[in-house]
Amino acid sequence: MIRKDEKTAVIEANRTHATDTGSPEVQIAILTTRINELTEHLRVHIHDNHSRRGLYKMIGKRRKLLDYLMRKDIERYRAIIAKLGIRK
Repeated sequence: MIRKDEKTAVIEANRTHATDTGSPEVQIAILTTRINELTEHLRVHIHDNHSRRGLYKMIGKRRKLLDYLMRKDIERYRAIIAKLGIRK
């Protein structure tokens, strides 16, 4: 589970303007942080299939946000991919 101060730091690092908390870049960054934490949890707890389902749902949601961003603005998409180190 991501703590409030960690989430605030992620938002600060990825926001597009001073009051931005809901842009696709921020949502993708928050999901990426949660996905990374849950991936580490599943490396230890291999048989935790309920959490694995939640991980797959988060990955799907991030994928949809990335697809939306790619359709709307390819440069922002490329920037967030490079910044977060997500595939491609």
